[in-house]
Amino acid sequence: MIKYYAKENLAEIADGDQDFLKILAQTFLEEIPPDLHSMEEAIENENRELAYQFAHKMKPNIEMFGIDALKDITSIEAWSKTSKNKATVLPHLKNVTTTLNLVFDDLREDFQL
Repeated sequence: MIKYYAKENLAEIADGDQDFLKILAQTFLEEIPPDLHSMEEAIENENRELAYQFAHKMKPNIEMFGIDALKDITSIEAWSKTSKNKATVLPHLKNVTTTLNLVFDDLREDFQL
C-alpha cells in the first residue's frame, strides 16, 4: 500500500519512540489542516503575502514528513512574489491539497487518530 509520507523519516527523528511518533502525527493533524485551508483562502483572494506565510509555515513539516509536495509549496511561495495570475498557481495548490489530504488519511489510520 502506498504511503504519502515517509514513515521512516519520522521513525529516525523519533529514534523509534512510538509515543513520540504519535505525538508528531497528532500535532501535524492539528496544525496543518487549518493552515492548508487558510492558504487556500489566501490564494483564492489573491492575498499573496498571506499565501506565502502559510506555505512557508507548512514547508518544514512537509519536508520532515517526507511528503512529495515540497516542489509545489515552493512554487506557491514563488508565485506570491510575482504578479502572475492566480490561475498559474492553482495546479500547485491542487497538488498540495490532494497530497496532504491523503497524508491526513494515512496518519489517522497509521496512528489510530
